[in-house]
Amino acid sequence: MPLILVTNDDSIYASGLRALVEQLQSLGDVMVVAPASEHSGCSRSVTLGRPLRIRHQRERNGWYAVEGTPTDCIVLALHWMLKDKPRPDLVVSGINRGANLGDSVTYSGTVAGALEGAVNGIPSLAFSLVSRAEFDYTHAAAFAGRLTRKVLASGLPRHTLLNVNIPPGPIRGYRFTRTGTKLLCTNIEERFDPRGRPYYWIGTEADGRDEAPDVDYTAIAEGLVAITPLRNDLTDRNALAQLKHWEAEDI
Repeated sequence: MPLILVTNDDSIYASGLRALVEQLQSLGDVMVVAPASEHSGCSRSVTLGRPLRIRHQRERNGWYAVEGTPTDCIVLALHWMLKDKPRPDLVVSGINRGANLGDSVTYSGTVAGALEGAVNGIPSLAFSLVSRAEFDYTHAAAFAGRLTRKVLASGLPRHTLLNVNIPPGPIRGYRFTRTGTKLLCTNIEERFDPRGRPYYWIGTEADGRDEAPDVDYTAIAEGLVAITPLRNDLTDRNALAQLKHWEAEDI
Protein backbone atom coordinates (compact mmCIF):
# COMPACT_ATOMS: atom_id res chain seq x y z
CA MET A 1 0.00 0.00 0.00
CA PRO A 2 1.37 3.45 -0.85
CA LEU A 3 2.00 5.88 1.99
CA ILE A 4 0.16 9.20 1.61
CA LEU A 5 1.28 12.10 3.81
CA VAL A 6 -1.47 14.68 4.35
CA THR A 7 -1.34 18.22 5.72
CA ASN A 8 -3.25 21.52 5.42
CA ASP A 9 -3.19 25.10 6.69
CA ASP A 10 -6.68 25.28 8.24
CA SER A 11 -5.58 23.10 11.21
CA ILE A 12 -5.93 19.45 12.08
CA TYR A 13 -9.53 20.09 13.15
CA ALA A 14 -10.70 21.38 9.74
CA SER A 15 -13.66 19.78 7.97
CA GLY A 16 -11.87 19.88 4.62
CA LEU A 17 -9.03 17.78 6.00
CA ARG A 18 -11.40 15.14 7.35
CA ALA A 19 -13.31 14.97 4.06
CA LEU A 20 -10.05 14.58 2.13
CA VAL A 21 -8.71 11.80 4.35
CA GLU A 22 -11.97 9.86 4.06
CA GLN A 23 -11.43 9.71 0.29
CA LEU A 24 -7.74 8.80 0.53
CA GLN A 25 -8.04 5.94 3.01
CA SER A 26 -9.01 3.47 0.29
CA LEU A 27 -5.94 4.42 -1.76
CA GLY A 28 -3.20 3.71 0.77
CA ASP A 29 -1.90 4.17 4.28
CA VAL A 30 -2.66 7.75 5.31
CA MET A 31 -0.50 9.72 7.76
CA VAL A 32 -1.81 13.13 8.80
CA VAL A 33 0.64 15.75 10.10
CA ALA A 34 -1.15 19.10 10.26
CA PRO A 35 -0.90 22.38 12.19
CA ALA A 36 -2.50 22.49 15.62
CA SER A 37 -4.02 25.88 14.74
CA GLU A 38 -4.92 27.75 11.57
CA HIS A 39 -2.02 29.04 9.48
CA SER A 40 -3.77 30.49 6.44
CA GLY A 41 -1.58 32.89 4.46
CA CYS A 42 1.65 31.70 6.07
CA SER A 43 3.23 30.76 2.72
CA ARG A 44 6.31 28.52 3.01
CA SER A 45 7.41 29.88 6.38
CA VAL A 46 9.41 27.59 8.62
CA THR A 47 9.70 28.01 12.39
CA LEU A 48 13.25 28.76 13.53
CA GLY A 49 12.86 30.90 16.67
CA ARG A 50 11.00 28.54 19.00
CA PRO A 51 10.70 24.80 19.64
CA LEU A 52 8.12 22.68 17.83
CA ARG A 53 5.92 20.13 19.58
CA ILE A 54 4.23 17.11 18.03
CA ARG A 55 1.06 15.76 19.62
CA HIS A 56 -0.39 12.41 18.64
CA GLN A 57 -4.17 12.62 18.30
CA ARG A 58 -5.24 9.69 20.46
CA GLU A 59 -8.72 9.54 18.98
CA ARG A 60 -7.33 9.15 15.43
CA ASN A 61 -4.62 6.64 14.60
CA GLY A 62 -1.86 8.12 12.43
CA TRP A 63 -2.88 11.75 13.05
CA TYR A 64 -0.37 14.23 14.51
CA ALA A 65 -0.77 17.92 15.38
CA VAL A 66 2.26 20.20 15.11
CA GLU A 67 2.50 23.60 16.78
CA GLY A 68 3.85 25.11 13.59
CA THR A 69 3.24 25.81 9.90
CA PRO A 70 2.35 23.40 7.06
CA THR A 71 6.00 23.48 5.98
CA ASP A 72 7.06 22.59 9.52
CA CYS A 73 4.67 19.64 9.37
CA ILE A 74 6.16 18.20 6.19
CA VAL A 75 9.75 18.86 7.29
CA LEU A 76 9.18 17.09 10.61
CA ALA A 77 7.35 14.20 8.95
CA LEU A 78 10.00 13.58 6.28
CA HIS A 79 13.15 14.23 8.29
CA TRP A 80 12.20 13.11 11.79
CA MET A 81 9.00 11.08 12.09
CA LEU A 82 9.78 8.97 9.00
CA LYS A 83 13.56 9.34 8.95
CA ASP A 84 14.20 5.58 9.33
CA LYS A 85 11.16 4.50 7.34
CA PRO A 86 10.16 4.51 3.65
CA ARG A 87 9.42 7.95 2.23
CA PRO A 88 5.82 8.81 1.38
CA ASP A 89 4.68 8.04 -2.14
CA LEU A 90 2.59 11.20 -2.20
CA VAL A 91 2.07 14.44 -0.28
CA VAL A 92 -1.47 15.87 -0.32
CA SER A 93 -2.49 19.21 1.19
CA GLY A 94 -6.03 20.50 1.82
CA ILE A 95 -8.85 20.69 1.23
CA ASN A 96 -8.46 24.42 1.80
CA ARG A 97 -11.42 26.53 2.85
CA GLY A 98 -11.36 29.00 -0.05
CA ALA A 99 -9.51 29.54 -3.31
CA ASN A 100 -5.78 29.52 -3.98
CA LEU A 101 -5.76 31.04 -7.46
CA GLY A 102 -3.41 33.27 -9.41
CA ASP A 103 -0.94 35.38 -7.47
CA SER A 104 -2.40 34.14 -4.18
CA VAL A 105 -0.50 30.85 -4.47
CA THR A 106 2.59 32.57 -3.07
CA TYR A 107 0.68 33.39 0.14
CA SER A 108 -0.92 29.98 0.52
CA GLY A 109 0.02 27.63 3.35
CA THR A 110 -1.95 24.91 1.57
CA VAL A 111 0.21 25.20 -1.55
CA ALA A 112 3.34 25.49 0.62
CA GLY A 113 2.66 22.15 2.28
CA ALA A 114 2.53 20.46 -1.12
CA LEU A 115 5.52 22.47 -2.35
CA GLU A 116 7.67 21.14 0.48
CA GLY A 117 6.83 17.64 -0.69
CA ALA A 118 7.66 18.49 -4.30
CA VAL A 119 10.99 20.09 -3.34
CA ASN A 120 11.88 16.80 -1.68
CA GLY A 121 11.11 14.90 -4.89
CA ILE A 122 7.71 13.55 -3.82
CA PRO A 123 4.69 13.93 -6.15
CA SER A 124 2.40 16.42 -4.42
CA LEU A 125 -1.08 17.91 -4.70
CA ALA A 126 -2.80 20.90 -3.12
CA PHE A 127 -6.61 21.03 -3.10
CA SER A 128 -8.82 24.08 -2.47
CA LEU A 129 -12.59 24.57 -2.53
CA VAL A 130 -13.42 27.86 -4.26
CA SER A 131 -16.23 29.25 -2.13
CA ARG A 132 -16.92 32.14 0.24
CA ALA A 133 -20.00 30.92 2.04
CA GLU A 134 -21.15 27.30 1.78
CA PHE A 135 -18.40 24.74 2.33
CA ASP A 136 -19.76 21.35 1.35
CA TYR A 137 -16.66 19.28 0.60
CA THR A 138 -18.54 16.25 -0.77
CA HIS A 139 -17.88 16.76 -4.49
CA ALA A 140 -14.46 18.37 -4.03
CA ALA A 141 -13.26 15.48 -1.86
CA ALA A 142 -14.53 12.90 -4.34
CA PHE A 143 -12.63 14.61 -7.17
CA ALA A 144 -9.53 14.86 -4.98
CA GLY A 145 -9.70 11.12 -4.45
CA ARG A 146 -9.96 10.42 -8.18
CA LEU A 147 -7.08 12.73 -9.08
CA THR A 148 -4.94 11.30 -6.30
CA ARG A 149 -5.56 7.81 -7.66
CA LYS A 150 -4.46 9.00 -11.12
CA VAL A 151 -1.25 10.57 -9.78
CA LEU A 152 -0.41 7.45 -7.79
CA ALA A 153 -0.79 5.42 -10.98
CA SER A 154 0.88 7.79 -13.45
CA GLY A 155 3.22 9.97 -11.38
CA LEU A 156 4.20 13.60 -11.96
CA PRO A 157 7.29 15.31 -13.35
CA ARG A 158 9.96 15.49 -10.63
CA HIS A 159 9.68 18.50 -8.28
CA THR A 160 6.22 19.37 -9.64
CA LEU A 161 3.03 19.80 -7.67
CA LEU A 162 -0.53 20.21 -8.87
CA ASN A 163 -2.45 23.17 -7.45
CA VAL A 164 -6.09 22.13 -7.77
CA ASN A 165 -8.95 24.60 -7.31
CA ILE A 166 -12.42 23.09 -7.30
CA PRO A 167 -15.69 25.05 -7.72
CA PRO A 168 -18.58 24.11 -5.41
CA GLY A 169 -21.20 21.59 -6.47
CA PRO A 170 -21.05 18.61 -8.85
CA ILE A 171 -17.91 18.39 -10.98
CA ARG A 172 -18.57 19.57 -14.57
CA GLY A 173 -15.08 18.94 -15.89
CA TYR A 174 -11.50 20.09 -15.45
CA ARG A 175 -8.83 22.02 -17.32
CA PHE A 176 -5.05 22.22 -16.99
CA THR A 177 -4.20 25.90 -16.60
CA ARG A 178 -1.50 28.42 -15.90
CA THR A 179 -1.49 30.81 -12.96
CA GLY A 180 -3.49 33.95 -13.71
CA THR A 181 -3.15 37.49 -12.41
CA LYS A 182 -5.72 39.41 -10.43
CA LEU A 183 -5.59 43.18 -9.96
CA LEU A 184 -6.00 43.77 -6.23
CA CYS A 185 -6.75 46.82 -4.15
CA THR A 186 -5.25 46.60 -0.67
CA ASN A 187 -7.42 48.03 2.08
CA ILE A 188 -6.13 48.79 5.56
CA GLU A 189 -8.83 49.16 8.20
CA GLU A 190 -7.94 50.86 11.46
CA ARG A 191 -9.84 49.91 14.61
CA PHE A 192 -9.39 50.56 18.31
CA ASP A 193 -9.32 48.18 21.25
CA PRO A 194 -11.18 48.94 24.53
CA ARG A 195 -8.14 50.88 25.78
CA GLY A 196 -8.12 53.12 22.75
CA ARG A 197 -5.04 51.59 21.16
CA PRO A 198 -5.16 51.22 17.36
CA TYR A 199 -4.88 47.92 15.53
CA TYR A 200 -5.18 47.07 11.84
CA TRP A 201 -6.82 44.57 9.49
CA ILE A 202 -5.28 43.97 6.06
CA GLY A 203 -7.78 43.15 3.33
CA THR A 204 -7.94 43.05 -0.46
CA GLU A 205 -10.62 43.54 -3.07
CA ALA A 206 -10.49 42.40 -6.67
CA ASP A 207 -10.34 45.13 -9.32
CA GLY A 208 -10.23 42.99 -12.45
CA ARG A 209 -8.45 39.77 -13.39
CA ASP A 210 -6.66 37.99 -16.21
CA GLU A 211 -9.39 36.62 -18.49
CA ALA A 212 -7.20 34.62 -20.88
CA PRO A 213 -8.77 31.25 -21.74
CA ASP A 214 -5.88 29.21 -20.32
CA VAL A 215 -5.66 30.71 -16.80
CA ASP A 216 -7.01 29.28 -13.57
CA TYR A 217 -9.47 32.14 -12.98
CA THR A 218 -11.18 31.50 -16.32
CA ALA A 219 -11.56 27.78 -15.70
CA ILE A 220 -13.25 28.48 -12.36
CA ALA A 221 -15.47 31.15 -13.92
CA GLU A 222 -16.64 28.51 -16.40
CA GLY A 223 -17.43 26.05 -13.62
CA LEU A 224 -14.41 23.80 -14.25
CA VAL A 225 -11.77 22.48 -11.90
CA ALA A 226 -8.50 24.38 -12.46
CA ILE A 227 -5.37 22.20 -12.26
CA THR A 228 -2.12 24.18 -12.38
CA PRO A 229 1.33 22.52 -12.34
CA LEU A 230 3.72 24.49 -10.13
CA ARG A 231 7.43 24.36 -9.31
CA ASN A 232 9.65 26.04 -6.74
CA ASP A 233 11.79 27.60 -9.50
CA LEU A 234 10.61 31.22 -9.75
CA THR A 235 13.21 32.25 -12.34
CA ASP A 236 11.88 34.68 -14.95
CA ARG A 237 13.61 33.17 -17.96
CA ASN A 238 12.46 35.87 -20.40
CA ALA A 239 13.97 38.56 -18.17
CA LEU A 240 17.11 36.50 -17.68
CA ALA A 241 17.65 36.30 -21.44
CA GLN A 242 17.09 40.04 -21.82
CA LEU A 243 19.47 40.95 -18.98
CA LYS A 244 22.36 38.64 -19.89
CA HIS A 245 24.00 41.38 -21.96
CA TRP A 246 24.54 43.38 -18.78
CA GLU A 247 27.33 40.94 -17.94
CA ALA A 248 29.51 42.66 -20.54
CA GLU A 249 28.87 46.10 -19.05
CA ASP A 250 30.34 47.84 -16.03
CA ILE A 251 27.61 48.28 -13.43
